[in-house]
This record gives sequence, C-alpha cells and structure tokens, in this order.
Amino acid sequence: MKTFSTAVLGGLFLASGAMAQQATTATAPAASAPFVNPDVGVPVFPYDLTDKPYRVLGEVKAGVRKATVFSKSPSQEKIYKELWERGRKLGADAVINAKYGDAHVTAFSWGKANATGTAVKFLAPGEASPAAPAAK
Repeated sequence: MKTFSTAVLGGLFLASGAMAQQATTATAPAASAPFVNPDVGVPVFPYDLTDKPYRVLGEVKAGVRKATVFSKSPSQEKIYKELWERGRKLGADAVINAKYGDAHVTAFSWGKANATGTAVKFLAPGEASPAAPAAK
C-alpha cells in the first residue's frame, strides 16, 4: 500500500510540475510576435507605421454585417479582426491605414460596414526595401 501511495503522490507531483511548465510557456510572449494594436488585440492600425521598414503585399477589403435590424453596428474591434483575417491570408505581418465607415442598410443586409487597409510584410534586418518605380 505504501508503494501505491508513493506512486500516486509522485505522479501528482510530476503532473503539477508539467502543468506549471505548460502554463509558463503558454503565457510567455513569442519571440516573433507581430506588432499588435493594444486597443483591438490584432496588428491592424489606422495609420502608417514609419518606424519599421515593410513591403506592401496588397489592399485588403472586408465587409462586416449586422445579424438583424436590432443588432448593434459592428465594433471597431470586429472590423479590424476581419481585416486581419484577410491580411493574414496574404502572409502579412500587419495591416496599416485601416479605414471603415458607418454601417449602412443594403438590399442584402440590415447593416454593413465596409473596411479597407494595406497588408504589409516587415523586412528582415539587412533586407533591402523594394525600389520605387522609375519616373518616366
């Protein structure tokens, strides 16, 4: 009986240590975490990022709809998360110059807010920024 209780206590000790290690690694920030807008929790910004060089991947567009006529208009957080989903599919590190308008009623929706932004990929240190097209 003594070996059974020792084995059980040892197992509990190991399990609690593994859970503590897992909790520590889960809360530690990733070394390559993208910039994040603290207001919305995703790397979508309503302005240009001038402190880090980047390459433009393309324009992203999103439309966020209300569920019913009684639903609230889509929040900035919801709109930015939708833009981020589209930007992430392009391989972007961030979406900049995000803009959106008020929700408006359409033939197919009780309210839809359209949003646009520019998906960008940050350049690695030492990587040359893309050359601007030559003027004619």
